[in-house]
Amino acid sequence: MSNRIEEIEVHNLAEMFADEVWFITIKWDFFAKDTVGKQLVGSADSISANIAEGFGRFHYKENKNFCFFSRGSIIETKGWLKKAKTRGLIEDETYQSLLKQLETIHLKLNIYIKNIGK
Repeated sequence: MSNRIEEIEVHNLAEMFADEVWFITIKWDFFAKDTVGKQLVGSADSISANIAEGFGRFHYKENKNFCFFSRGSIIETKGWLKKAKTRGLIEDETYQSLLKQLETIHLKLNIYIKNIGK
């Protein structure tokens, strides 16, 4: 296990994903940003934030719990992405690309959780 959060691949992927979501939503009009945008950015940011918070905890069980929160944020983000697509805020190609990234993050997070404490 690493001593630095910057060395955790799933955290870095989640950070890059959240930044991509930010740069997409920042271009939306005020109403879209104020409703779906804030929720989408918040849930996307929460993925890496919870991984980082868990990483900083002393006990492995706490680390895992925060990773479970992160997993919940992945599912929440998928829901907000679906709303954004349905409401015409993102194109299907962007939606599919973001979903694929989330699936990768989800898989790598599950592997990370299994290795916490080993």
